[in-house]
Order: sequence, then C-alpha cells, then structure tokens
Amino acid sequence: MEIIGSWDSDFMPSEEHNHNVSLIIGLVSGSVTLLCIFVFASIFICKYRKPKRTDMSVWTLFPALRGGSSHSELTEQTRHCSVVPNFNLELKIPLAEIHFATNNFDGKLLIGKGGFGNVYRGTLRDGTKVAVKQSELGSGQGFSEFQTEITVLSKIRHRHLVSLIGYCAEQSEMILVYEFMEKGSLRDHLYNSDLPFLPWKQRLQICIGAAQGLNYLHKGVAGGIIHRDIKSTNILLDENYVAKVADFGLSKLGPLDQSQTHVSTAVKGTFGYLDPEYFMTQQLTEKSDVYSFGVVLLEVLCARPSIDPLLPREQANLADWGITCIKNGNIEQIVDPVLAGQINPNSLRKYGEVAEKCLQEEAKDRPSMRDVLLDLEFALQLQQTPVKGEIYGGSTTGGLPILALSNVRKLPSSSTAAVEEEGVATEGMYSCDMSMSEVFPR
Repeated sequence: MEIIGSWDSDFMPSEEHNHNVSLIIGLVSGSVTLLCIFVFASIFICKYRKPKRTDMSVWTLFPALRGGSSHSELTEQTRHCSVVPNFNLELKIPLAEIHFATNNFDGKLLIGKGGFGNVYRGTLRDGTKVAVKQSELGSGQGFSEFQTEITVLSKIRHRHLVSLIGYCAEQSEMILVYEFMEKGSLRDHLYNSDLPFLPWKQRLQICIGAAQGLNYLHKGVAGGIIHRDIKSTNILLDENYVAKVADFGLSKLGPLDQSQTHVSTAVKGTFGYLDPEYFMTQQLTEKSDVYSFGVVLLEVLCARPSIDPLLPREQANLADWGITCIKNGNIEQIVDPVLAGQINPNSLRKYGEVAEKCLQEEAKDRPSMRDVLLDLEFALQLQQTPVKGEIYGGSTTGGLPILALSNVRKLPSSSTAAVEEEGVATEGMYSCDMSMSEVFPR
C-alpha cells in the first residue's frame, strides 16, 4: 500500500521564516568561530609564555610573619628544587657544615626536643658553640614558623633575645642554628633537681632580663612584635645566667596602623600560658604576652608547672591558684620551699602585685611590658633594702611581719632605673614605609 503524504499549508516555510533561520545559523557560526579563536589563543599563550618566576628571594617579610606555607609545601619545594627564602644569604649554612657541627646529628649531642623538632649541641669549624634545631616531618610547627624565625631574628638584635647564627634548607631539611645557651632553660633550673637551685635575687634578675627582651620586641620596632609563646622553656640562660627570650616561630607583627588595637588570628600558644581573652576572641595583642609572662612569674616564685593535673582541682591551674592566694594575702604559702629565708617581705609583696596585674582577665587591665619591667626592678631594689628592725633569715612562711600592700604601693616605681634599650633593629627594618603586614603564621 502506497501512502501518499502532503504538507499542511500552516507548516509550509515562508520567506520570513527562511530569513530567521539564516540569521540564527549566522549567529551560531560566528560564536563558534570566536570560541575556536579564543581556545587556540589560550593554548598558544600557555605553551609559549615564560612561566612566572617563583624565586623566593622576592618573598616579603609580612607573609612570613602572619601567614605562609605549610610544612608540606616546603617539603614539596625542597624535594624538587631545594630552595629557601633568601632572607639573608650571609646566614645560609651548607648542610655539610651542619653535619660536621653535630657529628651527623649524633644522639649523644641531643639536648632537647620541642614542637619544631630535635635540638642538638654543635661546634662549628671556627670553634663556635651552637644549638642546632632540626625540623621533624609531621611536627606541630612547619615552614611558616621556620620562615618567621629567620625573618625576625635576622633583623633584630638585643642582649636579651637569642641570636640566630644561620639556617639551612637543603634536601627537605629545615634547620636553625642559634648561639648556644650554656645553662639551658629557666624551666630546667626550676624543676630539675640535678641542677643547683636559683636564689631569689638571681630569679628576679632573670625575670628582669626576660622583661627587657619582651619590652624591646613590643616597642623596639614599628608595630611591635608579639611573641605569642612566652613560657619558662622559651627563656634561656647563658653561661652567666643572663636571660634571653627564644623561639620566635609563632611570633606576629603587631598592627602597623595605630588605629588598630589588635591582630585577628587563629589561637596558637601553649596551654596554661594562653591569654584567656585571646583564646575567646582570637584577638591578639601585646597584652597576651604580658599574661603569659605573668604565669612565668608565678612559676619562678612557686617552682611548679603552669598546669599540674595531679594536684587538687583548685590548685591544678597555677594562674588561678596563684591569684587566689595573692588576693587572700597568702602568697607566702605558694613560695618555693628552697627559697625559705631568702625573700625580703616587701620584695615578695611587690612581686606578687606585679604577677596579679599581669594575670588580669581583660587585656585593658594589664600593664605594658615596660611597666612590668619597672616594677620588677623596684622589687629587686626592695630585695636589696633591709627591712628596718626585722631580720628575714628565717622561713618565709614563718609569719614574719610584712609591710601592708598599700604602703608598698606608695613607694614610687618611677624611681627605678630607666629601661635598658640595648637592642637596635637593622636599618630600615619594620619602618613605616615598608608593607610588612604579616609576621606570624595563622
């Protein structure tokens, strides 16, 4: 059967319809042509354009201080091209020299271990004694901390800040070389029974030295540097027991804009020393260092860790327990027993007052590091001033008369010596015309 079909007149193409179809075909063809031109041009540019240089010598200081690459990023970089930021080429030390100094990282020369990695005692070819800190893959701290440490310490100098001698980043290694601190950390001398205990006057001098270093960090450079990890293990002692602040891997540059009061950043530091306000708001200020230093002051006085879970609940946190005792007038009860008979009662009272001020919950209620320094120097003066009519050769907890706190406060702190300004930043470093907005890793 043959089927004969026919077009309905309504579906027969008209002249106008043919014109529209032609227009559509033209537009589509033009679009396809333009798309092809764009694709081929992109392929040509990507193939023949010179890649942008990734020379790390152009890295600026700020990313190193407020954000940066992770440890894994450095690993990938060094694995392929063994590059390191050329912050200061004079400080670069070949890996072969590091192996020589540490006898190939001999375990017998291991003197410590921290979040960054192992620390070894070493001796350079010229006889200089050094401490060599070697990063450990998978450690809590990584490339951004390594970068920050180099950046900060290669540009600032102060008697109470540990000096960086050099760095090495070869074959996936991240190594920092510091001046060797003969007497180790402050914590070692507070808790290690094998070391001779520190007398009270010496403890005061150590606290004053550390406060001088921190005061310089806060005020010695434009914007200031916030350490962010002040604790007794990061205060080191040289052969003469001179205190030096160490470990700047978490440091951050303070706000360069004077209208800003803080730096917003993720919380980093050590539990037990963390500023509670910073912990709650993620707003970092110089006063966060002041709080941490207040915990150190109590450590120095009590010779116990900042957190001790073996103690009763009310005593486990040193900051909380210390403030309670100071406010209740029982500061004598928390003093290190080995200091019995050594502390001038007025010096003890003033010292407790300084610690209490540092440990205020709100940053605005805490003193500056300069004020802390002046008060500690005053406490040292009080220690060296005999109590009229009193002999404090007996126990500090033996109920000896102590001047009322109100009377001690009447003594002028401003009469103390001016703050020692020994540190001098490298010329141009942190100057206002520099665009350094980043100092510490987020």
